[in-house]
Amino acid sequence: MIRNLSILFLLIFISCSNDGTNRNPYLLEVNFRFDANLNLPTYNPLTNIGSAVFVPNEGVGTKGVFIINTGFDQFRAFEASCPNHAPNECSTMTLDGQTVTCSCENYEYSLFTGQLLERPEDGKRYYDMLEYRASLSGNTVVVSN
Repeated sequence: MIRNLSILFLLIFISCSNDGTNRNPYLLEVNFRFDANLNLPTYNPLTNIGSAVFVPNEGVGTKGVFIINTGFDQFRAFEASCPNHAPNECSTMTLDGQTVTCSCENYEYSLFTGQLLERPEDGKRYYDMLEYRASLSGNTVVVSN
């Protein structure tokens, strides 16, 4: 009886695998919550579809967060640190309209999708931007992880 239970437990343990995840090894997923009040001048551009803002506040993501209004009261928020290397002095990306650029390698990402644009075809693994939860609550965009 104990032997059968041991074998059953072993089979269950072996069948539980974490291989299906696509975790970015460069960026930690930090816990935070940030409220962007759309009535404030800093975040008011988010009332327009396609507009994006950079939130450099300490404790919001690793190197800050980009928020974009994607239309129909939907917002997306992404980590501001380049997802393709460890955070350092050049890894905070810069906002240019609806794209962001990493000054370390000049990688460019879309804020609508978070995807790396013009992905190099050198056989290496490249990561898209780390996305955070973003939702509209009244006149405030709540970003959290």
